[in-house]
Amino acid sequence: MSKLDFDDIRPYTDKEVKTKMKQMLKDPALDKVLMHLFKVRPKVKVVKLQLRMIRSIRQFQGIFIYDILRRIISNTTNGLSCRGLDMLDKSKAYLFISNHRDIILDAGFLNYLTFEKGMNTTQIAIGDNLLLYDWIEHAVKLNRAFVIKRGLPPRELLKASMNVSKYIRKSIVEDNMSSWIAQREGRTKDGNDKTQPSVLKMLNLSNKKSIAEGINELNIVPISISYEIEPCGLAKMKELIKKEHYGQLKTSKDDLKSMSMGMFNPKGRIRFNFGKPVNIDFEEVKTKAAQNEQIEEIAKIIDKQIYLNYKLWPNNYIAYDMLMEEHRFKNNYTHAEEKKFKMMIEQAMIFIDFPITDIQTRFLKLYANPVINKLKAES
Repeated sequence: MSKLDFDDIRPYTDKEVKTKMKQMLKDPALDKVLMHLFKVRPKVKVVKLQLRMIRSIRQFQGIFIYDILRRIISNTTNGLSCRGLDMLDKSKAYLFISNHRDIILDAGFLNYLTFEKGMNTTQIAIGDNLLLYDWIEHAVKLNRAFVIKRGLPPRELLKASMNVSKYIRKSIVEDNMSSWIAQREGRTKDGNDKTQPSVLKMLNLSNKKSIAEGINELNIVPISISYEIEPCGLAKMKELIKKEHYGQLKTSKDDLKSMSMGMFNPKGRIRFNFGKPVNIDFEEVKTKAAQNEQIEEIAKIIDKQIYLNYKLWPNNYIAYDMLMEEHRFKNNYTHAEEKKFKMMIEQAMIFIDFPITDIQTRFLKLYANPVINKLKAES
């Protein structure tokens, strides 16, 4: 199967870097973004000159993307750490499936960590709804992103899903190139991370073996991403309220704002915990109902690893105790941390100015649900 089968979704290759970089740098909208990142025009000119000299994807990631992520980590976090990555075989390709909290940084930080450990960076699944400008499409495809098409009529959507499924399977099984995909379409808005069976059904479309064999050859590794402070927490709550109470759906401007907030808002400490490769041992089944049951079971297996590998921060424990009106985890946080968290609640009440009464409960659930899910997984 040639790369021509995937030309509309695949990342750029090294041979395309010079041309695509030139196209990206011509876009005046990119100048505004670079000014926001680097603050002064002389520095922006130097950065653009450096970008013109880049001739490979690895150069682009190692020189430009790595530097931006390092700035974000330094300026907006209290440290990024990981566990379990050293246990993976560097010579193998994996399909990383994680909970989804931030539009850009979930995958960005993953690649930062793999780059730090001397592993090849992963390909990144990105929805076409986020390709709002030409420069964004060029930037993400230069950063090993492949596109998932959304909002298509049913027949076209099935065809597009099959193509993505084939691309992911080929990348891992034949090309030995790891990929990342979120466990669900869109970020979780309430902290209740749950793998969508539709994601697994999409992956299974290209499978010519039993479900167990097809899943096992993808080398799925669940990742638990734990932000101490949700970078877009209040914006997510606002999105949910607008949808539930007013029937308003988010717009492309909302996505753009979320990307910016995710990059520049405080995040506290961040932990990426890598699970073990999923190994399924199911009997082969023929009926669609039985296949759906197996897909549901695989989703639960992935979720369990994600829940068990959460890094729970003081904010999570405080939110749980406040939500449940108990002091079960009082030894896991200090009075100062509790006071700071309650100030965050007050800020949420001001920021989310809708006439509803459950804003505090929603905010608490955003941070408490990881604790609730981990407790269930441990029982």
